[in-house]
Amino acid sequence: MEIIDQIKELFGFSLIKTEEINITLGAIIALVIAFLITSYVLKIVRKVVTRNLPNEDKNKFVSVFQFIQYIVYVFVIMFTLRTSGVDVSVLLTASAAIFIGLGFALQQLFQDLISGVLIILDQSLHVGDIIEIDGKVCRVEKISLRSTKAVTRNDRVMVIPNHKFLSDILFNWTQNSPEIRENIRVGVAYGSDTKLVQTILENCAKQHSAVLKDRPIVALFQDFGDSSLDFELFFFINDAFTVPKTKSEIRFAIDQEFRANKVSIPFPQRDIHIISK
Repeated sequence: MEIIDQIKELFGFSLIKTEEINITLGAIIALVIAFLITSYVLKIVRKVVTRNLPNEDKNKFVSVFQFIQYIVYVFVIMFTLRTSGVDVSVLLTASAAIFIGLGFALQQLFQDLISGVLIILDQSLHVGDIIEIDGKVCRVEKISLRSTKAVTRNDRVMVIPNHKFLSDILFNWTQNSPEIRENIRVGVAYGSDTKLVQTILENCAKQHSAVLKDRPIVALFQDFGDSSLDFELFFFINDAFTVPKTKSEIRFAIDQEFRANKVSIPFPQRDIHIISK
């Protein structure tokens, strides 16, 4: 019992003692132990959460868990001060206005951080993906916790806040596969040889180096238009970023073959009837 009493007396030794505050050696030791346990638990949680993620994405969570660690430390300190006789409510009341102001100021930042964490965890977006957002097509170059950097087709860099991926509609062209299907619409004059038109369209696509030859290449007779017979050519390519250039080159080839085979693309025509009285 003497040893226990000595230990209690040692832990109860006052390092700082006033009429309102009594910080003992035991409180300081408890604070240090709480810090060590918190750090260890957060490391385990980080390993569990990021165990299935690539190494590059795992490193992005270091700053997030450090931030959480600091918040936990603040709560541990407040609890220790409270057990030591410090009136914590006075400190909280005095700093309430500051906390509210910081909350409003950092609201957008927290939205971006949470969105970045969700994007990384569910792997809905990867570096190299071709995406369409706000009407712009771009390739993802870097994904961070706050924002995502992407490059457009005209080599412009877009810095996209991560919350936009959760609040706006996002088209990911290459999430399922790098191969995408594209189409070209064209109308020919009434009286044209429709089978010849179909053959020309399909051959023009097959002869282009960017078009995948092992995927279907089909030209369909879609409709009888007001001034033309409407066709649509479907084909697959494996580089969505070069779609405009590829489609332009195929259109050049179609126009050349139409001229060689005397297939004409009509102008819109309207009949005007004049009624005389």
